[in-house]
Amino acid sequence: MTILNAYNLAEPPLVSLGTPVDPRTRMAARLPSYVQPFLTWLTAKPAPGEVAPGRSATAFIMGALAWTFGGCALSALPMALANPPLLVWLLLPIGLLATCCGLGLFQVVVFHHCSHGTVLKTRAANRRVGRLISALLLFKRFEDYQREHMMHHSPNKLLTEEDEFADFVMGMCGLEPGVAKRELWRRVIINCASPVFHLRFLQRRMRASMVTGDRAHDWMSRGAWIGGFALAGLTGTLPAFLVAWVLPVTVLLQIATVFRILCEHRFPEPQMIRMRDRNFVCHATAGVFPGSAPPDLYATTLEGALRWTAWWAEMLTVQLFVRLFVLVGDAPCHDFHHRKPATRRWADYIYARQQDLDAGSPGFPAGYFENWGLFAAIDHNLGSLADTPREALGR
Repeated sequence: MTILNAYNLAEPPLVSLGTPVDPRTRMAARLPSYVQPFLTWLTAKPAPGEVAPGRSATAFIMGALAWTFGGCALSALPMALANPPLLVWLLLPIGLLATCCGLGLFQVVVFHHCSHGTVLKTRAANRRVGRLISALLLFKRFEDYQREHMMHHSPNKLLTEEDEFADFVMGMCGLEPGVAKRELWRRVIINCASPVFHLRFLQRRMRASMVTGDRAHDWMSRGAWIGGFALAGLTGTLPAFLVAWVLPVTVLLQIATVFRILCEHRFPEPQMIRMRDRNFVCHATAGVFPGSAPPDLYATTLEGALRWTAWWAEMLTVQLFVRLFVLVGDAPCHDFHHRKPATRRWADYIYARQQDLDAGSPGFPAGYFENWGLFAAIDHNLGSLADTPREALGR
């Protein structure tokens, strides 16, 4: 089967509208073929029969560099001009979003997969890149992160106090089991807007990167940041440095991290948590895909045209922002990563997950679960936490 060809919205759809269908399949059935590659990237789901392009791990490194430094240049441009026109200031939010996308790719993709040894060819090369990223971007020292992350992949540690995910959700964010979902949402929103929360988060990151006891790593991190501030001060570019670099590396990346981590894992039934087997792993993770099903109506009527306009407006604003700011890289397919943590096929994550799903997820007792929309996923996960007794997690 190949990607469905261009489709005239005035004609009958290629799938029955009365049958529940995956939103991505509906997009493939109702929209032209030339928009399918973009929709595949945006939703992190391939069209039926779409062939993987064979992306390399190196492409993610180059992409992260381009997004990060391209975004910094756009953000700094209005402040570099003497009297920038009002339209030039629109480059600032675009630049900040681009920088955050690049930083997220370094965090979620490059740094993370280096800890699994699947970015570069040798263990030593992955370690060198991981240490550099952790020092420059204030991530946990690579070796410490790698050790803790391996425990996160153990069914015996996942969702326990020794798990990095549970430590962040419950320890850093203060989201406890048995608390009403409405209250959990309130805490999430307050945390994201709270200077105190961001200061605690930043202090935690600085300790994990600059005060680790590893002299070489600590001084690489301290030297880079002291040198950056000193250079910006000497060149009179301190305001641009603070806005274009420090702001996205600290507050904005921290907000993105909160939402990204909250959508990664759900809390299964207490009995399943006690089993801690592969079925538990299946139910503790789910795919999270930006987007929604396109309208049932045709664009040839006024109501249909309005609905299609609203759908595209949401896809190109809310969902595009989510993809660039929160669900970067292979974050939407985190469930595939927990089933295949050591695979080098992660660079083609969109297609690798779908192929594993189509094959029945061999080796696992349950198929894949998914949520469409970031906030729906977080709402589901917070609801599962609210329904979990404290004792089920050893709290």
